[in-house]
Amino acid sequence: MTSSARTAAWERAVRSRRLTRALVAAAGASALLLSIGVASAATATSDEKDEDATRNVLYTDWTTTADFAAGTAEGASAAGDALTIDSVAGTFDYTDPFGDGSSRAYEYARWTSQSVDLGFNATEAIPSWSAETPGGTWVQINMRGVTEAGNTTKWFILGRWAADDNEIHRTSVSGQGDDDGFVAIDTFVASDGHAWSSYQLQVTLLRPAGTTQTPSVRTVGAVASQLPGKDKAEASTPSGVVKTLDVPQYSQEMHVGHYPQWDNGGEAWCSPTSTSMVLGYWGVGPAPADYDWVEPKPHHDPWVDYAARNTFDYNYDGTGNWPYNTAYAAQFGMNAFVTRLRSLNEAEQFIAAGIPLVISASWKKNEVPGAGYSTNGHLALIVGFDAAGNPVMNDPFAHTNDGVRKTFGRAEFEKAWLGHSGGLTYVIHPPGVPLPPAPDQPNW
Repeated sequence: MTSSARTAAWERAVRSRRLTRALVAAAGASALLLSIGVASAATATSDEKDEDATRNVLYTDWTTTADFAAGTAEGASAAGDALTIDSVAGTFDYTDPFGDGSSRAYEYARWTSQSVDLGFNATEAIPSWSAETPGGTWVQINMRGVTEAGNTTKWFILGRWAADDNEIHRTSVSGQGDDDGFVAIDTFVASDGHAWSSYQLQVTLLRPAGTTQTPSVRTVGAVASQLPGKDKAEASTPSGVVKTLDVPQYSQEMHVGHYPQWDNGGEAWCSPTSTSMVLGYWGVGPAPADYDWVEPKPHHDPWVDYAARNTFDYNYDGTGNWPYNTAYAAQFGMNAFVTRLRSLNEAEQFIAAGIPLVISASWKKNEVPGAGYSTNGHLALIVGFDAAGNPVMNDPFAHTNDGVRKTFGRAEFEKAWLGHSGGLTYVIHPPGVPLPPAPDQPNW
């Protein structure tokens, strides 16, 4: 395939994927709602959002026994800095919508966080988590909020997740919209006038009835945000960080045609390819025995195919579910979460600390110097900054691994990143590598 043909095919795949995200979020799937605490919502953005250029972003997480003890447990234990099933709070029957159609009985325990007061009215919220799910166990992540109108919303399902697809298919849940807002695959979006002044997270831990295994959740958190309009994404001044991290380079395009059942194959695998590059930088990832099923052999970077399978959201029909990618990274001992950064100045702090970042952005052709293509939504890595303050990228949209390293124009890229996704970022690092000091309104 020629370079231009590859580019056109990739752009078609990205457009299709972004349209699928919107359509799937709106589709009615009320039959998927569980009786264990779920919910609803409708259309977004508060008038306050466009009033100024303030970027309100707050990330909060629970990671220790003491953190979890501040919440309310129903059969869940918080010992050992992780949530597990201690006793059964209830049972229910669940039919995996992507399974064989048979119903299975599950036992569950549940943990609910205390209320998080935001100090602003959040129009969006995105949870993320780190969990292990052995032997057919899985977790469900719910959120609810108190709106600026004063009402408490129902519980919204933000994910039904398992580390693999051997016994249950990880999935987002569509059709939850009501007057308070809706769930767009992995993101709660508030309706106008119903932004959240506070929220709670809820974790439900599930196992096949009659078994003794338990999932284990060692971190759960969420980023809540209230952002200005896209036209108010302002360029920052370089802070003087000149550094490029030695991150391995993996091309998604080298996987074109591989396993199309998982998001149309490599041409749409920007997110798991980017996540795989970060894991490779930290020297972790799946073992050869884990990806031995990948064909043909020899195979370019088979751990990318493995990551695509194990980040795939069967409802979204894609590998770009943001918290599913950080949850995948956490399987390899990483601390991993989704947040939003306010500027490239914040990204510079991570590079200075030796931590590469996965970001989500979109741009038109020739809009971002150094990119050379258009995209309605793409994941790539910031791996450094040059002497002029331009971000050095590992961009998986390249025809070979050698072509992954690029340098983008700073101001244009920053506008595309902040304007498209609000600075959406995956932060993935080993527990022993500290994050830079957090700002007064902590978004990490």
